[in-house]
Amino acid sequence: MLLGTGFDAGAEPFAAKLAELGATARDLRAAMAPANGSLWPDLPYADPEPDTDAESYTYSGNLQISYTRLRTLAEAYAQPGTGLTGDTGLRDEILAGLDHLHDQAYHAGQVRYGNWYTWQIGVPQALLDIDVLLYDHLGAARVAEHCAAVDHFVPDSAVAHYTGTSTGANRVDLCRVLALRGVLGKAPAKLALARDALSPVFPYVTSGDGLYADGSFVQHTYVPYAGSYGAVMLGGLSLLFALLKGSAWEVTDSGRQVVLDSVEKAYAPFLFNGLAMDAVSGRAVSRGVQKTDTRAVRQDDHLRGHGIIACVALLARSASAAERTRWEGMVKGWIARDHYSPLLTSPALGVAALARLEETAGGPAAPSPEPTGHRLFPGMDRAVHRRPGWAASLSMASKRITYYENGNGENLRAWHSGSGMLYWWGDTFANGQYSDDFWPTVDPCRLPGTTASRKPLADGEGGTWGAARPDVRWVGGATDGTYAAVGQYLKGLSSTLLAKKSWFFLDDAIVCLGAGIHGRDGTGVESIVDNRNLGENGVHALTVDGTARPTELGWNATLAGARWAHLAGHAGYVFPGGAPSSLKALRQARTGRWSEINLGAVTDPVTRRYLTLWFDHGTDPTRATYAYVLMPGASRERTAARAADRGWVTVLANTDDQQGVRVPSLGLTGVNLWFAGTVGEVTTGAPASVLIRESGTTATLCVSGPLRDGAAIDLTWNRPVSAVLSRDPAVQVLGTGAALRLRVTPGTLAATHKAVVRLG
Repeated sequence: MLLGTGFDAGAEPFAAKLAELGATARDLRAAMAPANGSLWPDLPYADPEPDTDAESYTYSGNLQISYTRLRTLAEAYAQPGTGLTGDTGLRDEILAGLDHLHDQAYHAGQVRYGNWYTWQIGVPQALLDIDVLLYDHLGAARVAEHCAAVDHFVPDSAVAHYTGTSTGANRVDLCRVLALRGVLGKAPAKLALARDALSPVFPYVTSGDGLYADGSFVQHTYVPYAGSYGAVMLGGLSLLFALLKGSAWEVTDSGRQVVLDSVEKAYAPFLFNGLAMDAVSGRAVSRGVQKTDTRAVRQDDHLRGHGIIACVALLARSASAAERTRWEGMVKGWIARDHYSPLLTSPALGVAALARLEETAGGPAAPSPEPTGHRLFPGMDRAVHRRPGWAASLSMASKRITYYENGNGENLRAWHSGSGMLYWWGDTFANGQYSDDFWPTVDPCRLPGTTASRKPLADGEGGTWGAARPDVRWVGGATDGTYAAVGQYLKGLSSTLLAKKSWFFLDDAIVCLGAGIHGRDGTGVESIVDNRNLGENGVHALTVDGTARPTELGWNATLAGARWAHLAGHAGYVFPGGAPSSLKALRQARTGRWSEINLGAVTDPVTRRYLTLWFDHGTDPTRATYAYVLMPGASRERTAARAADRGWVTVLANTDDQQGVRVPSLGLTGVNLWFAGTVGEVTTGAPASVLIRESGTTATLCVSGPLRDGAAIDLTWNRPVSAVLSRDPAVQVLGTGAALRLRVTPGTLAATHKAVVRLG
């Protein structure tokens, strides 16, 4: 599993990957210079004042990277085609490096400092991998020393209780350490403990860390994390399932099916054309190029996606035949569609992962297309909408879910990414929108889709590890699986900002409404229609009501009265009733550094061009509003035609109390009631999100209670209904005839409840 099997080292992509591994190893070997307190000069690990402050985190991190570099050398020694295969001199230097680190830092009796993760997960995983690769050359004394060191830092008590740093992805990592320690030291009890300690990971949770029945994955209690910690958990479980399969320690707990189900429920929804959506990657989005990465690989959404896809390919080998066929079809589809960052040459993947992906690519399963439909994830305040030709993702925040996570000096300025950030990608275009140095160069107060105060915020504002959360409950929506109504009651981070925001996800568009926008920070408040990354030299044309606008950098304008705008190669934007004087546009180049948002990243400046559309609500606004329609991938002609069709969408309400739209061509009504009230033909006796789809002689009503208080929602739809054809158990029929009356008992998880009725 560490080296891969069945590949031809002389054929591509393996020859190039192995040659690159060899080149990296030669550079690391040349730079290695054992000294007191370091193995590489750029990675001092001896902490003069050992504690848990930022400096100690750096020292412990350097120790972990030192072991990771030794692991790279060990793989270059063990793999064919690296130019260092079987090099006895290299082998002896690796062993000497292991002895050096053991004697000076990672041994039984050493008191840990800095980051707990280094000592319990990062270092022992790398150390044990090296030991597996060089086992025949270690000798009994080294094996005993390494086992003693791991036992010291990762005792059995590390998994005695499912709490603290021993939950979710961290628990799986700890079990991986225990399992490899058991293999290395021939200790059956360790293997049994590793297997049994996985069981608390499997059950669905309703709060805190873990997998939720709705497909959410949360780590650090408040952070949506399928793209990072979730990927680590999936990777660890796929490895452990494969490692223990067929042995006396095989994982047979029936709860493992939850993990298998998560591939399609929790991970695949956030994968698009090979990328993993940033909305569920937490502080990982800020890493870019790390200073300690000798390969200078820029981490991005595609590379994170590649890692998850490789995990799916491995986990498929522990799944049922039907699951394996489906998943391998999904993997083949992602491989075929990732034109921006080809998966089979990904710098994020090693030879073993590539070998499994190559085998899958050549297998019998038919490639699966990207699915269409809508998925709500109430457990982590996220939504994903997929249509033919594009996909979108929405990030929100509540008292349950953080605005953003920062920690370890990472992700310092993503303050507003939970304030309604709306990401989107095209099927064959704009797949590098957030990959191409977006995070260090975008204006952090103008993230697309958000409403934010221009009040200056400190790096890491609000606290670390997801501490920054608004005291609001109404966040969620209702969906029929194809379309959706989604809403967010927004309170700004460290701000007086208030806003009610709604999104209605449709067939070729997203209708976006904002109301009750209020602030008293003494600064401006803005709602961002979009902020498109045009790349290093982009001059994409902006057309407004048929007139091309200048492409020179620095151009800006007020677009009062505009009915539509179109950005070539990206999207169309429609402003129902004409844009107010608050609509602005700006074309600019922005320069930033990854180090400004991540202290471990490189300091090189990068510049990207942006085209920004936004509503400027002015300083300290009261009850400001906005309305626009986003049409990803639309042509200029289709955008103009949509704007000319005044009856395509009717805004039923856009106030501080309620928001709603009617789209006759889809038979759709979507309503978010922040309080009990009436919007069009819909009346509710409590706050609710409602989506109604009419089709011929029937209609489907979808209702949720985003407040999560469990209080019954009495709903009246003032349309003639002759019968209720089907309903969820939570839906009670109070009356039919001239109007439909329902009582929905929504529960406390903000789930959607449905009823299908016959009209007339």
